[in-house]
Amino acid sequence: MLTAGIVGLPNAGKSTLFNALTRSHKAAAENYPFCTIEPNLGVVAVPDPRLDALARVVGVERRVPATIEFLDIAGLVAGASKGEGLGNQFLAHIRETDAIVHCVRCHEDPDVHHVTGAVDPVRDLETVLTELILADLQSLERQRAKLERDAKRGETAARHALDLMDRVRAHLDAGRPAHTFTAGLDPEERAVVRGFFLLTDKPALLVANVPEEALAAGGNEHSRRLADWAAAHGHPAPVIVCARLESELADLEPGEAAEYLRSLGVEEAGAARLIRAAYELLNLRTFFTFNEEEVRAWPIPAGTHAAQAAGRIHTDFERGFIKAERVHWRDLVEAGSVSRAREAGHYAHEGRDYEVQDGDVLLFKFNV
Repeated sequence: MLTAGIVGLPNAGKSTLFNALTRSHKAAAENYPFCTIEPNLGVVAVPDPRLDALARVVGVERRVPATIEFLDIAGLVAGASKGEGLGNQFLAHIRETDAIVHCVRCHEDPDVHHVTGAVDPVRDLETVLTELILADLQSLERQRAKLERDAKRGETAARHALDLMDRVRAHLDAGRPAHTFTAGLDPEERAVVRGFFLLTDKPALLVANVPEEALAAGGNEHSRRLADWAAAHGHPAPVIVCARLESELADLEPGEAAEYLRSLGVEEAGAARLIRAAYELLNLRTFFTFNEEEVRAWPIPAGTHAAQAAGRIHTDFERGFIKAERVHWRDLVEAGSVSRAREAGHYAHEGRDYEVQDGDVLLFKFNV
């Protein structure tokens, strides 16, 4: 299962946000720096209304959503790359994740301590990014000696990797994260840089943690400054969330939570939007299966072939793969039943190398 790590300065709202996403109180969320020391890991269901539509058509009650993991990581401070605060632990835990969610404080609250004394979302984000970049530079330095030895022995791949290392190091030295460097590389070069395991090469998402009263307006002055920074640096717009409110809503029944949001002039919970954004950030797609008991969503990386998708269900399915019967979820729902979808010609038979598309409903045929 792929994991998104929640990072940020102490008291940015990371643990509160984690509790909202996981609908739990697993993470301590206290008003002092480093209340989180050991990371908290939670499995989160991905909201997907397609499950409900498919369940109605195929006549089952049980819906099993796709899931991803979120990791709540201890707060970072300036100097973390040199071990300040809980820096070494912080950086080690980020290395275990597949993507980074930057939780940035965008609210004033005299009762919640800020480690620098004042709220400044752009400065706070850049503090975190600077420490990640410094950690990457240190990592490249440690890796360089082996590559130089291999290059001196005449290994072409090592010489090529050294050239790429020098280029990405210059990019990092200029204060730019590695993912803005790898975006311009061809697939072969990108794979080489991926082998350096750089923190700033991980896909990243910004979350603006705003006060409750800013939700209906889509944010506040702080979140707008963060959005301007994101636009200038090639990032998607921040996801607007009130972590405290989301954590409180997690304790309510879904209907009650929706009603309260509507009273605030908000159509959808920020946690749901964040979960979907993280799912897309991880470059995941969803296919569906159903039987007489349930309809289930399966997360797969973009570009997954049919036989590999079958292997997500059971290794025997991939080993003995014969074919996949496929219908797009919308065609099945609009037809109203499996039989009518077949009569309308919406079902197709696909081979093992078919690239599964988001929203495919699949039935695998296999023989072992």
